[in-house]
Amino acid sequence: MKIIVIGLGYVGTANAVLLSQLNEVTCFDLDYSKTDNITKGISPIEDKEVSYYLSSKKLNLNSSKNYPVDIDNFDFAIIATPTNYDVNTNTFDTSSIEKSLENIKKSNSNPTVIIRSTIPVGYIKKIQMKYNDFEIIFVPEFLREGSALKDSLHPSRIVIGSHSEKGKVFAKLLLDSSLDKNVQIIHTNSIEAESSKLFSNAYLAMRVAFFNELDSFAISNDLSSKEIIHAISLDPRIGDFYNNPSFGYGGYCLPKDTKQLLANFEKTPQKIFKAIVDSNAIRKDFIASEITKLKPKTIGIYKLAMKEGSDNIRESSMQGIMKRVKAKGIKVIVYEPLIKEKRFLNSEIYRDLELFKKDADLILCNRSHPDLKDVQDRIFTRDLFNQD
Repeated sequence: MKIIVIGLGYVGTANAVLLSQLNEVTCFDLDYSKTDNITKGISPIEDKEVSYYLSSKKLNLNSSKNYPVDIDNFDFAIIATPTNYDVNTNTFDTSSIEKSLENIKKSNSNPTVIIRSTIPVGYIKKIQMKYNDFEIIFVPEFLREGSALKDSLHPSRIVIGSHSEKGKVFAKLLLDSSLDKNVQIIHTNSIEAESSKLFSNAYLAMRVAFFNELDSFAISNDLSSKEIIHAISLDPRIGDFYNNPSFGYGGYCLPKDTKQLLANFEKTPQKIFKAIVDSNAIRKDFIASEITKLKPKTIGIYKLAMKEGSDNIRESSMQGIMKRVKAKGIKVIVYEPLIKEKRFLNSEIYRDLELFKKDADLILCNRSHPDLKDVQDRIFTRDLFNQD
């Protein structure tokens, strides 16, 4: 099969590498450095498996800078462009998808379009009426930043928002390229597929919010969060996973997906989804208040990225904490190798880790790291299960 992947974020990159094991895959991104890197065997994202596969595996992977001019005879076009949440319209900005569809329409190819960007409920039904020259199928992704290829190689399930023959063909492409063959494939209508993506992430956000509120309660009452969480997580109905407190959920998916789902509930009674969004903001307020009680003169932010192995600082919970403590008049410095500028949110960026540790009275880290073992007495974190 000939496939073009449009957009080399973590979803597009994982799809390109996964499918190029058995298919001819061409990549395109507006950032030409990403397409250059991926064909040179350099990962455009932070992902160990992607780096390994690009350097060690035989892949049929090409890139294009003349998209859509040199697109011809592709069987599938995968759109994995960003759809950021627009607070003014209360919905995802799908303009990058529509631009990609326009380019496909102008090309010499008539592929089946697979959308793997996150979209509002009802989007495919609406957009298919406008672009009726080719079939458009939504295939939700359930990938984690930093391990997107690993999750693609070992999928928990494959959901295809179509019952068509082309939908079945694409499902087989994903399954054939994965390492696990006993994976359940679910074919649904497009709206059910769109809903499954948003509700999945809303549930994960709810779980994060639950354990964070438990942790806030324990802090307020001088209790051991770790002991409480351990006791309740032994219940198999709850499970001992996704239960480590944090400064709040963040990253690219959970904040925007919960807000989009809440917007889709405009005409349906609900309480939970608004509470999830509100709880995340309240958690950041609470953490900032606890930090302020310690009366630090200079707070050091150790990395803004959501987790180790990720290069995403968008919507990170650490940014929310940073803004709140700065609003209280506390000086903030930042150690974040991903940022090339000298300042971020009007705070100085440090390149020297040792100097950063020396200048900070209190160091905030969302997740513990060996870099900070020598300054444990000055660390503020709610990471309970990664400290050993």
